[in-house]
Parts: sequence; C-alpha cells; structure tokens
Amino acid sequence: MKGNLTRRGKRSWRFRFEISANPRVTKSHTLHGTRKQAEEQAAKLVAAYATGQYIDENKQTVAQFAEHWLTTWAAGNVSNKTLERYTSLIKVHVLPRIGSIPIQRLRAGDLQGLYAGLTVADRTRLHIHRVIHRMLRHAAQWSVVHQNVASLVDSPSVKSTEIEILTPVEIQRVLAALRGTSLYPIVATALGTGLRRGELLALRWKDVDLDGAKLRVEQSLEQTKRGLVFKAPKTRHGRRTVTLPASTVTELRAHWQATLERRLKLGQGKIEDSALVFATWDGNTRSPNAMSKEWRRAVHAAKLKRTFHSLRHTHASSLIAAGIDVLSISRRLGHGSPAITLGVYGHLFKPDDRAAAAIDELFSGK
Repeated sequence: MKGNLTRRGKRSWRFRFEISANPRVTKSHTLHGTRKQAEEQAAKLVAAYATGQYIDENKQTVAQFAEHWLTTWAAGNVSNKTLERYTSLIKVHVLPRIGSIPIQRLRAGDLQGLYAGLTVADRTRLHIHRVIHRMLRHAAQWSVVHQNVASLVDSPSVKSTEIEILTPVEIQRVLAALRGTSLYPIVATALGTGLRRGELLALRWKDVDLDGAKLRVEQSLEQTKRGLVFKAPKTRHGRRTVTLPASTVTELRAHWQATLERRLKLGQGKIEDSALVFATWDGNTRSPNAMSKEWRRAVHAAKLKRTFHSLRHTHASSLIAAGIDVLSISRRLGHGSPAITLGVYGHLFKPDDRAAAAIDELFSGK
C-alpha cells in the first residue's frame, strides 16, 4: 500500500495513500503535529485499513466515532459503572438526535439545540454535556476534528439544591427503626465515618483497627450490569485512614461479636481477616442496590425522606459545625481536593469573626 506525506503548514500535513491500484483509488487525510507525529498517525491509518477497521474521517458520523470511542478508549480508562453511564447517555440521548451528523461537520449550534431539546433533569443534561466534551476532546487529540466544538458551548446550568442532612432527632428515629437489623451497624458506621456506600460494603476486617480506633479505606464496591465489582478509589486521596469515634468503635465491636457468634452457630468458623465487615448472613458480598432498598424501607417506616448518601452529608455537616478545617474534612471524606468539599458544603461554613480582630491586632503592633 503506497502512501505520501506532504507538508501543508507549520504543523499541518496531507497524507494520501492508495487503497486500490486497478482502478486507482486513493484516500486523503489532513494530519497535525510534528512530522514524527504525522508519520505515526499515517501508520495507524494504513494499519486500520489493512485490518478492516478504517473509516473515512470525511464521512465518519458522530455515531461511528462514539462507538469507536466507547470501545477503544472508555472501556479501558473508566470504571465499569462509568462506562455503563457513558454508553447510556450517548446512546439514549445523543445519538438519536445528532448521531447521523458527520463528526467533522458538527457545530456548536448542533449541541446547543441538542441540550435545549432534552426533556431530562438539569443535572442529567450537564452530565451529557460533559460526556460529549470528553469524547470530542479525544476526537481533536486524534486529529479526527480540528477543534472540540463542545468547548464553544456553555455548560448547562444546574439549580443548586440543599443537601440532605438528618437532624439529631431524625438520626435517633432512624436508628430506633433499624435496631436489631443487619443494616443498623452499617448506618451507625456511616454516621461515624462519612464513608460512601460502596466503601462501607467493601470494608474488610483487616482494614479495621478497633484498638487503634481507625480504619483504612482501600477499595470500593460498585454494582454494574455485569455484577458486583471491587475497585480501587478514583483518586489517591480516596485511599485513606479514617479515625473512629468511641461510639463507632463500640458499635463495630458489638457487630464483630454478633458476627462471630452467628458464624460459630452455622459452623462457619472464626472470622477471617479478609472477611467483609458488612457481608450477608452467609458471608457473601452484600448488594449495594439491595441495601439501598432496605434503607428506603427503614426511613419510610420512620416517616422520613432521606437517601443513604444523606448519612455522609450529615457526618460532614457535624465536622463543619465542630470547626474542623476544610482540608481535614476533605481528606477524611476522600475528596480529590478541598475545592470539591467547598463546592458541596461551602454554604455550611460560617464566617470566622476572628479575622477582623486578627487584622486589628496586626496593625496595633500587639
């Protein structure tokens, strides 16, 4: 297969290669970057044609590129749960409306029209925009398009909503409704640590140090269409050590003792270090979705409307009320940065009246 690479501009190249000698048929592509980068791109084009994976970029539609992006990039770079969400957002909301447009002819106006025509929640519309932006960013990096047109469109706005926080009275009502159930120690630990649902259900006894009053978050459990999957935290701050309040230590000791007694009655033997802290009665992995359903039934019985995630919000709000600094709270919650913490809980932080006094003291020379 013959090919020819010629310079068009400082960082622009035209690659023309022959796909048939008789009759003579050629394909032409504009490549960007240094000569070495253009040569690498050209080699990939030739290899793709040789293996039957070549798509003429001049005719490639949004749908064709999206399928390629999901299978070649997203499948190997995001979690299974995220891949499922990307796939659903693209195939349900994006492709039916703009999938047939050649990707090189996609314009910012097409995306603006897409967002305006969606009958979905504001947050879902924002997620769709973020997925499209990420996909088109790679299209630009791979020289499929000249620019990411999603960067020319304003992100869909999302109305701020109050986070769900349980009051002390509501906490007691929920705990009273759960006492004696397998969900009770999970909820008690969630309130005492602020761990996410998946982090709680992935917790193993080897990660818990009751004598030292701390636990270690090493992984999380997610439920996908393919089943339950243990995964590492998304960021380096997600893998963390969390100190335990005395009340949580007491609850976990009681849970360990109850678990041991049940296992001995069933002839399952002692608790292994690798055993899950919050497993099913027979020691298997607990389903996150099933646990959430159990939680909804419990709060309904307590005549409340709160998600399981509200336990994490309640924990965070108690830390803020206690005057803990934002960096410490961010690390405890496993956020990627304090900016995320402030974005969620910033409205809960009260102005520090000591600031003015500190400045007065500075100027007075005291």
